[in-house]
This record gives sequence, C-alpha cells and structure tokens, in this order.
Amino acid sequence: MLDRRDLLKALGASLPLSGMATSPLAAQSNALITKPIPKTGEMLPVIGMGTSRTFNVEGDYAAQAILDDVMEIFFDNGGAVIDSSPMYGASERIVGILMQRIKNGYKRLFAATKVWTDGAAAGVQQMTESFDMIGVDVMDLMQIHNLRDWKTHLPLLRDWKEEGKIRYIGITTSHGRFHDELAEIMSMEDLDFVQLSYSIDERRTEKRLLPLAQDRGIAVLANRPFSRGETFKKVADAPLPDWAGDIDAMSWAQIFLKFAASHPGVTCVIPATAKSHHALDNMKANFGRLPGAALRLEMAKHFDAL
Repeated sequence: MLDRRDLLKALGASLPLSGMATSPLAAQSNALITKPIPKTGEMLPVIGMGTSRTFNVEGDYAAQAILDDVMEIFFDNGGAVIDSSPMYGASERIVGILMQRIKNGYKRLFAATKVWTDGAAAGVQQMTESFDMIGVDVMDLMQIHNLRDWKTHLPLLRDWKEEGKIRYIGITTSHGRFHDELAEIMSMEDLDFVQLSYSIDERRTEKRLLPLAQDRGIAVLANRPFSRGETFKKVADAPLPDWAGDIDAMSWAQIFLKFAASHPGVTCVIPATAKSHHALDNMKANFGRLPGAALRLEMAKHFDAL
C-alpha cells in the first residue's frame, strides 16, 4: 500500500503543486469549501494551518526554505487561516518572515494568534509584540491561550476589538481538564471564537462543547485533527474505504480533515505541518465535498473498528 509520502509523489509526478485548476481534487470538483463565522457571516476556507512545533525554526534556514514551500502550497490551494501563539517559540516571527515572501499574502491571510501570559501589562506587551512579529496592523483573531488569566485578558481584548485593533476574540484549550471551565465561559461570555481539539480519534467535544458553540453562535477552530499522528498509526495498513470517493478524498489525511471540518459546529480545521508533501495532501481537503450526517457516522464506526 502507498504511504502518505508515496501517494503525494505519485500525484506530484503529473501535477504541479499549486493552482486550483490543476489540483487532483479540482479535477473532480473545483469548489473551495467555506463556512461562515456565525457572528458576522464572513466566510472562511475550512482548512487552515497551525504552527505549533512546526514553525519554531528560527536560525534553521533549511527548515525555513521548506516552510516557504508549505506557505506557497497553503495559499495556492485556498488557505487563509494561520494560527500561532507566543507559546510556540519563534513561530510568530517565522510566520511574519515567510509572509513577506508571499505575493499579496497579507490580503489573503486571516491572522490568528494568542495571548499567553499573566497580568494586563504583560498581556499588552505580548500582544503588541505579536502584531509586530506577524507583520499586521490589525489582528483578525486574538485568543486567550489555554484560558490563562482569561478574566484579566478578556476585557482588554474587548477594548482592542472596539478600537479596531482586533476583529474577533476567542479562547482556546487543547486540554480535556479545561473543558468544564471552557463550557462555563462559553455560556457566560460573548465570544466570537473558541479553539479546541477535535478529530475522528478524539470526539469528546461532540458531547458538549461543539453543540454549545452552535447554540451560542461561536466559531470553532479545530486543532490536532490527526491526534498528533495517532490517527495515522491506526490506519497504517488499511486501504481507503470505498466511500472516500464520495467526499473527494484521496488519502487518509483528507478523510480525517474532512471528518473534522464536516461537523456543523466546526468552522475551520488547523493541521500543522513542516513538510511540503503533507501540506499539499492537507490542502486538497479544502476542495470537493464534505460528508453528511449519515456518512459521518459510518466514518466514525469504520475508524473505531480498525
């Protein structure tokens, strides 16, 4: 069976890396899949990009050169949302450096980052530095990372939104232990976005957080759609199921991304990668069809049975 790298090599042998008109999924359907931000109706492509671990490469020019390709592939295949954080080392700075090389990149970028510190003064300083490193005058989305000192930062984010420095505000967590607190915040506070972990392998957020986001009109960024690689381990020797073609999926990565993106509570999925062939694979999930409710159930059962 072809692994993920071999599959992309086979595709790339006859197809260029960029350009929707010539991408493999575009041959079946050139429709970019988008979803609305509930509070405004602004449309976002369903596949974005995270930068945790993958973009923390300051001083490693070989790695930055590969990330140049990753960014080109991302934008050439309809990408917009790039999510970062001060917690991710030099990732914000690297995003800013790479964005300078993308033609009209800032016009296409939906920049998302986070405040991850204690105290109002430290929050102002950190957010100001994030603006400078990413290279934006207005941040599309500023989030409070892992609920850290959220009672201090949330009023500040609201002030900056009112002043036009921030377009949307949100709160994130990647940890199940914070789910109850996040649910309380979502119920009490007026948020534009939340970010949480969601994958075919980790569906706990389907029970409470995702329905709550729908009820409250809160957009959702879904991180860790591959459960840090655990999903691929489970399907290592498994052939693609027959229904993959029904959602224009040509790899397990695309199946996993389309599963996450198809939940009605999810707005955008943000896989992270530092490899060009993985970036191309991921971004093909930005096109074609998403599974409906019945197929989503079949997909989950199929995965659980492996």
